[in-house]
Amino acid sequence: MSKHRVGIVVVGERVTVVLAEVPDDETDHIIILSDSSWTIQQGDRGEALSVLHQRCQNFCEQHKVEMVVVKASALPQSGVRLAVLESAEVRGVVIAAVASRTKVKILSKAVISRTYGERKVDEYLKDNSFWDDKITGAKLKIASREAAMLIIASRAD
Repeated sequence: MSKHRVGIVVVGERVTVVLAEVPDDETDHIIILSDSSWTIQQGDRGEALSVLHQRCQNFCEQHKVEMVVVKASALPQSGVRLAVLESAEVRGVVIAAVASRTKVKILSKAVISRTYGERKVDEYLKDNSFWDDKITGAKLKIASREAAMLIIASRAD
């Protein structure tokens, strides 16, 4: 048996969404079903966030998603800028929307680096052979590997 899981990474106004089928047998490849990016619509911010909220809920329902794994916010290296705060707003809307429809887990790169494998996340993201060994199915954009890594790292949950 397998489960549908989603990995989501929010950067600015862009939401990267990877939908995958995760077999129960951990030796089987994860099957990527879709790799997409959503952008916040232009215009009134409140309305745009409401549309995103509904889109997330609909996506979870339509694809019978068992769990969504969202990349956690990271501490900014310097002063907080407006873009960081706006990303946090978008991330909060996504988390609230998916939590109303399915199980949600929030993972940071630092936690994955400590708990998954022997390397840091960024090293896995660059390693093509790692991806050939772990996934199959629809084409996964290199920029979407981080969202897929959330699914891989949470596979045992």
